[in-house]
Amino acid sequence: FNPTTKIRFEIPGDGLVKLKVYNILGQEVATLVDKPLLAGRYAVDFDGSNLSSGVYIYRISANGFTESKKMILTK
Repeated sequence: FNPTTKIRFEIPGDGLVKLKVYNILGQEVATLVDKPLLAGRYAVDFDGSNLSSGVYIYRISANGFTESKKMILTK
């Protein structure tokens, strides 16, 4: 992505949702969501213009479920 992207996700049940972005060293660089959400589909914009080019991981957790995905920032 360059320098913004849209992260889409679906929550099967109501509950607390956390969506965070980490650099390749495991350091948190952004918190995009940290609040209760109703079941449904969502899209969150991520602006990486203040970050260096490289690999980043976003991790979403909700209702005991956690998933991580890789994204590559190119400038």
